[in-house]
Amino acid sequence: MKLNLKNPIVFFDLETTGTNINTDRIVEICYLKVYPNGNEESKTIRINPEMHIPEASSAIHGIFDADVVDCPTFKEVAKNIAKDIEGCDLAGFNSNRFDIPVLAEEFLRAGVDIDMTKRKFVDVQVIFHKMEQRTLSAAYKFYCEQNLEDAHTAEADTRATYEVLKAQLDRYSELQNDIAFLADYSSYTKNVDFAGRMVYDDNGVEVFNFGKYKGMSVAEVLRKDPGYYSWILNSDFTLNTKAVLTKIRLREMSNLITK
Repeated sequence: MKLNLKNPIVFFDLETTGTNINTDRIVEICYLKVYPNGNEESKTIRINPEMHIPEASSAIHGIFDADVVDCPTFKEVAKNIAKDIEGCDLAGFNSNRFDIPVLAEEFLRAGVDIDMTKRKFVDVQVIFHKMEQRTLSAAYKFYCEQNLEDAHTAEADTRATYEVLKAQLDRYSELQNDIAFLADYSSYTKNVDFAGRMVYDDNGVEVFNFGKYKGMSVAEVLRKDPGYYSWILNSDFTLNTKAVLTKIRLREMSNLITK
């Protein structure tokens, strides 16, 4: 089934130095840009992460320090990547929990101002898990009836993710061929920040999603315990989480002044 698109959508996959969204870095990014008319553009970029790639990570994706020593850093390619995805919705496999937060962190480190909050995010893994509870290789076998060759290479995983989503639309009549619907369906929570440390509750209020204040209004916590804001800023949280929390704090301070 051909995707019904209002905007271009970029399917992308990252290979990284590890799984910590706060500190690990991208070593390869592949993205497949699909236009509303069905045209496609694909690009794969190897990136020097400016840190050692742990052997355990290299064993998974096959990229070693020597492979990226002469590659550009993310900062050197960030503006081009931002330009490529400008105005596009984004899709991936486990992208809402990992790839989107990691990419957002890399843009922040590179000093590239890109507003990703206006994008729609389709996570094909969430759709798969809600429907079948398997992995990408199993999803590709199940939906496309083919074995996924070169699994854990960004290019193969990106293409497989795109093919799986189209097959999911063919298989499940309850799925609407609409990116806004798919973005909503493939999200377990309404994240305020990409890491999901803050989420929207049923009333659209920002609440903390961790720790001693889990489920409590962010604005209320900032008023009652202003030191909590400083603790988060000085702790091991993502740059995006800190930036979003700061925006909420400034908004609440402005509201107090105007009252």
